[in-house]
Amino acid sequence: MSQTESHNSPETKASPWWQRIPLTLQIVIALALAISLGIALGAGNPNPSNAALINNLAIPAELVLKALRALATPLILVAVLHTFMTTNIPGTAGRRLAVLLLTNTTAAILIGLLVANVLRPGTWGTLAKPEAKITGGGVDPWGLLKDAVPEAILKPLVDNNVIQLIVIALCFGIVLRGLKSEQIAQGKTGYQPVEDIVGMLFESVIRILNWVIALVPFAVFGIVAKTVAEKGFAPFQSLAAFIVAVLVALALQACYYLARVKIGSWVNPLKFLAGGADAFLTAFSTSSSTVTMPITFEVLQTKVGLRESSASLGALVGANFNNDGTALYEAMSALYISQVIGQHLNLGQQLVVVLTSIFASVGAAGIPNAGLVTMTLVFTSVGLPTEYIALLVTVDWFLDRCRTAINVMGDMTVSALLDGKKPRSMDVNTN
Repeated sequence: MSQTESHNSPETKASPWWQRIPLTLQIVIALALAISLGIALGAGNPNPSNAALINNLAIPAELVLKALRALATPLILVAVLHTFMTTNIPGTAGRRLAVLLLTNTTAAILIGLLVANVLRPGTWGTLAKPEAKITGGGVDPWGLLKDAVPEAILKPLVDNNVIQLIVIALCFGIVLRGLKSEQIAQGKTGYQPVEDIVGMLFESVIRILNWVIALVPFAVFGIVAKTVAEKGFAPFQSLAAFIVAVLVALALQACYYLARVKIGSWVNPLKFLAGGADAFLTAFSTSSSTVTMPITFEVLQTKVGLRESSASLGALVGANFNNDGTALYEAMSALYISQVIGQHLNLGQQLVVVLTSIFASVGAAGIPNAGLVTMTLVFTSVGLPTEYIALLVTVDWFLDRCRTAINVMGDMTVSALLDGKKPRSMDVNTN
């Protein structure tokens, strides 16, 4: 359940007044208070007597980041298992769906890295370099393949190795799905307890994640106040450039979608945009592709004119795996932070970012605010210090809404491509 959903549920009627304030407004208030406190504490020229207070301001952000790192691996594991256990994917169409999702996500990440390498938003400001250097060397495909197989099943949960984690999740997901299909074919219901347990674990992790997300305004307040007090507003110049770079990359990804719709389907791109307006606005306002899913499914049929089978595969099934906007954002974030701290990600390390972003997006699809969680895995894969994610939290509330709209647009694009070059009306005329 997303933060937005929780505010609209009946349970919130008896909740404290501060929980009824939308998360976005809470973050805006936290930013205003943090800037005021940062200015009061020196705005780049702090009094040495306030050093202890300023350092303690970062504690909420550190706690939130530790909680996100702890949730990252179980979230991806149970999300992938839950998706395999609950979604109905037909054979031939399912294989084509998988190819479309993989190509779209890969294109999104490459677009994000291209924009980040060209615009270099991290060079607009600098921060202190961490003590630990970035690890990793050149391109080593055999090394990546060897690293994909874990030494022990539970080790990826401890090491935060996203590639090994996805391998384990996919293996168990495929096996459990096969066993479920066999049980259904034999008229048995032995799979149901397993599905219920996976669903319960998934819901449990999501609820804990919502607790952590509820603390994000405190983390934003602490990290912004500390940064303004110690360094003034200079570090946030690069954040403004980062926002612009992400928006440019998301716009290019949208153009990529429209080009694919134009070339690979019968749908007119302008009709595609106009028909999907309700879904895009809902995605932006709720910051959740899962909440938007029923609206996406409806507009694809009623306003765009796709077949029900195509709409369901792209909007309902594809949404469980598709997270192009988040994958793009995480790849750009990794490159941005490396630029900010003056480190350089070589081609091999950027390839690792591509792979881990693809795998992480599989586990994060449809989960509100999960981009912050899986970003810790992407950073860890190339040795970037995860504490710098706290800076991104200050702008994530806005960029999350933008990339969610792109996620939904990606779902709609897949539906249009699955629908082919022949409109539904031709089927009716033929019959």
